[in-house]
Amino acid sequence: MKYFFFDIDGTLTDIRNGEIVESGVQALRRLEDAGHQVFICTGRAYYKTKDTAKALGIHNLVSNGGSALVYHDQLIKNSPLDRDKALALIKEADELGYGILVAHDDSIDVVLRDHRFIDQVGYRQEPTRYLYDPKLSYEDIENIYKIYISIPLEEEDKLTLKDTLGHIRFVPEYLCYQHDAKDQGIIDMMAYLHGDLKDVVVFGDGENDLVMFKKEWTSIAMGNGDEKLKEKADYVTAPSYEDGILKACIHFGWLKDE
Repeated sequence: MKYFFFDIDGTLTDIRNGEIVESGVQALRRLEDAGHQVFICTGRAYYKTKDTAKALGIHNLVSNGGSALVYHDQLIKNSPLDRDKALALIKEADELGYGILVAHDDSIDVVLRDHRFIDQVGYRQEPTRYLYDPKLSYEDIENIYKIYISIPLEEEDKLTLKDTLGHIRFVPEYLCYQHDAKDQGIIDMMAYLHGDLKDVVVFGDGENDLVMFKKEWTSIAMGNGDEKLKEKADYVTAPSYEDGILKACIHFGWLKDE
């Protein structure tokens, strides 16, 4: 039995239009029918991923950058960021004058003490509910799941604590701090299942998937993927929209050509 972990965007979807690739979904169904286990593995928050998984008929997830695990539709864990590191980063960004949004749970909600973030970069493009509290003390936030800091790319180095937590710049205007350890999420899931890491197979396409391409298991890059990822992959398949998942599974003998 193999354990298959799939990225979403550009792997299960057509990167050109964001639509689900039907041949990929059918390949997942056939893998399950053959006795393998299938997982989504994504940096997306759990609340964003669970509906996508439900629509795809997938019941196992590694989400929130590896910190949220779901098996058979049951949430096993969903860990916030390291609180001490998060608070130190927030303090530094605040003192430097940058706007801050803090996600205090796994939802569309963010809390803000002032309007600097919105004044500096505007509202986020993703659905977000802003909970304004001028008396907010960051130290009173029990759990911190994400931090958004309105710091321009050219000023990043002003944050001396920039690299103390995982982060990504989805848009030019601000940094998003979140878990970035999909590889550890896979390892944690395999430990939970008492599975062997050599039986893991991962599929990805983006530079943010580099972290889950490990020597301990089989890594497959989509043909539409990032060149750095292709260089690190054990195998490069066709683009997602050219039946890349199905073709890779047939190539390795996990599925038969019909």
